[in-house]
Amino acid sequence: MQPIEGQGLLPLGWDPEAAGDSVLAGLIRVSAPCVKGAHDAEFVCVESHAYIVEHDNDVEPGHGAGVHEYCVLAVVNLETLAVEKTHLLAKSEQAFDNVTLPLGMCFVPRILQIDEQTLRCFFASQGAGYEEQIWYRDFDLGRQTFDGSIHKAKLKTAAGGFDMQPRPFHADAAAQGFTKPAKASGFYPFDSFKQFDGRIYVALNNYPGRQNALALLHDDFVTFEVLGHYNEPQTEQLSESAVNRLPDGTWMAICRNENGNYHFTTSQDGRVWSVAEERSCVPNGLPSKPTFEEFDGVYQLGWQEDSCIDGCNRSVFNIDVSRDGMTWERKYRFATPNSFQYPSFHEHRGTIWLAVSQSDHKGSSDRIMFGKLEDSR
Repeated sequence: MQPIEGQGLLPLGWDPEAAGDSVLAGLIRVSAPCVKGAHDAEFVCVESHAYIVEHDNDVEPGHGAGVHEYCVLAVVNLETLAVEKTHLLAKSEQAFDNVTLPLGMCFVPRILQIDEQTLRCFFASQGAGYEEQIWYRDFDLGRQTFDGSIHKAKLKTAAGGFDMQPRPFHADAAAQGFTKPAKASGFYPFDSFKQFDGRIYVALNNYPGRQNALALLHDDFVTFEVLGHYNEPQTEQLSESAVNRLPDGTWMAICRNENGNYHFTTSQDGRVWSVAEERSCVPNGLPSKPTFEEFDGVYQLGWQEDSCIDGCNRSVFNIDVSRDGMTWERKYRFATPNSFQYPSFHEHRGTIWLAVSQSDHKGSSDRIMFGKLEDSR
């Protein structure tokens, strides 16, 4: 790809692929040596450490190992970039102080700091014969240990309060005209938690159900209130979105599309959303997780390009930057035969850090890598 010439945000002669190569060279492996497959990490940074949650298996590349999929929390020293310890978050049939999980995979962990001493880690437990449930388990920063108990996250919809499970999420969408069938699994908080006007929001997703919604996390850090669904047009297969708010207050989401390229939708209030459509800034995306962040007044839009390096799936990931969310410039092009997929980005003490899934098997998700994207100041 030719270097782009800056338009205010980037200097003349900026080379996105060289910038991406520099970042790739500094990444370290987070997944333990025993891990064969790992995917979809999220993290928070507290003081001098990053706390990274991921789902792993010790059986095979990828993330389709069923009951062998488990969730962990890895602690990385930000000064030495060394993994100091890995804690088990949850696994199939694990006995906690208050409940024993059923046989099934533990999947899609998410993490949020809820006070000075506590990280709240969410995860899904899903398997044959029962409705998937989103649980949470708290990690004590002072003691550097998990609580012995887990608890059910809750969902609030127009019909009332429920355990956080797929069917009430589907019923709320169906009441507004959603016609795709209900699924018993595949429902998660998907995007990073984001704060606006002192409140915490997150995108919800049911991947097999092709459902998306914006949710408000209540002050109990337990209850996810569905604000508005964005699933139109239902002729597309929209899922796995990333959400942000533009300078004028408009909400915007970029959605993965199993039919091909990404689609964008907007909302003035987070409740009523436009029919999603493609935009010229993303001309050739493929089905994979997007990202949509804002750091110090600059938006970063991350998306998987439909290009293939050495036969590797998901081998090119772009990050474009903008001040208004409308006009974009290419800042990074991560191009690697080890893949670059399902990244997450967070700023801490003047540095933007990232976690990402990579592969040695043509695009399967084998390990989580972590490192520095850039200085934000």
